[in-house]
Amino acid sequence: MQRIFITGTAGFIGFHLARLLLDEGLIVAGFDGMTDYYDVALKQRRHQILLQSPNFTATEAMLEDRAALDDAIDAFAPDVIVHLAAQAGVRYSLENPRAYIDANVVGSFNVIEAARRHAVSHLLMASTSSVYGAETAMPYIETQKADSQLTIYAATKKATESMGHAYAHLYDLPTTMFRFFTVYGPWGRPDMALYKFVDAILEGRPIDIYNHGEMYRDFTYVDDLVRGIRLLIDAVPVRPETPDDIAPGDSLSAVAPWRVVNIGNSDKVRLLDFVEAIEDVLGVTAQRNMMEMQPGDVPATWADASLLKTLTGYCPQTDVHDGIAQFIKWYRDYSGK
Repeated sequence: MQRIFITGTAGFIGFHLARLLLDEGLIVAGFDGMTDYYDVALKQRRHQILLQSPNFTATEAMLEDRAALDDAIDAFAPDVIVHLAAQAGVRYSLENPRAYIDANVVGSFNVIEAARRHAVSHLLMASTSSVYGAETAMPYIETQKADSQLTIYAATKKATESMGHAYAHLYDLPTTMFRFFTVYGPWGRPDMALYKFVDAILEGRPIDIYNHGEMYRDFTYVDDLVRGIRLLIDAVPVRPETPDDIAPGDSLSAVAPWRVVNIGNSDKVRLLDFVEAIEDVLGVTAQRNMMEMQPGDVPATWADASLLKTLTGYCPQTDVHDGIAQFIKWYRDYSGK
């Protein structure tokens, strides 16, 4: 039975992935730092749910605490490591960039080093659609250049991709990076647009709509996302004998068992349409505060997820209206509003 070590299990995506793996009967160890970037009670509640499974154990510590991370990984002896923990949030990176260097660069290096020491069969690490930065050719495909990051958050994620590639090359460490596209759903973070919009609308407060709503996002439902990660765990990259062995469209490195995979819905939704879907589910019209574009933001993201389908046979497909309805159902239950 596979032993999976997941960083970020008290977080939004890590919680859902751990629950999925536990439901399959796998053994999971979680690792997370209970930072106060958002409500710690929400993180604690997620861990409490996971701890109801006898196959789940958790360590609460920071990624930057190398001794604590090493102790947890050494004690568990994982077959696979899935690294999801990070300092999240594009906008907060404008206020506190050092937090991103500490967690996303130093912390990720600690995880990669531990994976090398244990010679895990597969290291999987979260990246983001934000690494595509100023690129305008869409839908984004993994083989296109991504050298124009617009925020320190995106830059730290690209750094993790690069460190992962170097270790995969040097130590033959099979590594898969996945780039997320605007994930949403139950148990989401309070700093996410959907959470903020629903909370404000139900309390009669106006919502801030950037770029006057003329923004497009590839909204990906969290259950679809973690299903993609689960399937990628078994899609272990192998160093090619020659570059000619790499299939067209595959991001597999020519010199390492390393690839990057988009996980997105392969559809772009206009922000104003997203807001209207929320209003429709709630049966309430939002007070709209139209704003200019924020620094570091991009007008659109849109994934080409064909590589994910080639590797796993799976493609996210939850309709955004259905996903919003599931989030609101959870939010009302969790908040009592």
